[in-house]
Amino acid sequence: MLIRSYEAGDHDGVVALWKECFKYPASHNDPELSIRRKAALDDGLFFVAVPNEEVVGTVMAGWDGHRGWIYSLAVHPLLREQGIGRKLVDRAVDELKERDCPKVNLQVMADNALVIGFYEKLGFLVEERVSMGRKLY
Repeated sequence: MLIRSYEAGDHDGVVALWKECFKYPASHNDPELSIRRKAALDDGLFFVAVPNEEVVGTVMAGWDGHRGWIYSLAVHPLLREQGIGRKLVDRAVDELKERDCPKVNLQVMADNALVIGFYEKLGFLVEERVSMGRKLY
């Protein structure tokens, strides 16, 4: 399984995958906008899993100099439990380590026990925090 940096030619495949995997109705989660904004940053923290030329998985990471973040981990539903998600997370974490990132955070919907269990297997712990957000538009 090839895990590589996102390229412009991956756009349509990533949009299709995210629409399949994420059912967020909020406009700020629109795949087209999110991908365009991340690609414009060109920070080297957006990866795709491509066994051939088809995008079957993605992970987006972020680094602000204080903490790293994992965003938008997606694996095609028919290809889950084959280690693709783990490889994507490992690639993102390795890239963050190379940037001297001391800690990686992520957020999971509180009722998504399956995904919480997945991340716990990768060494992430549930921390007592309150996640807050403010919509800007």
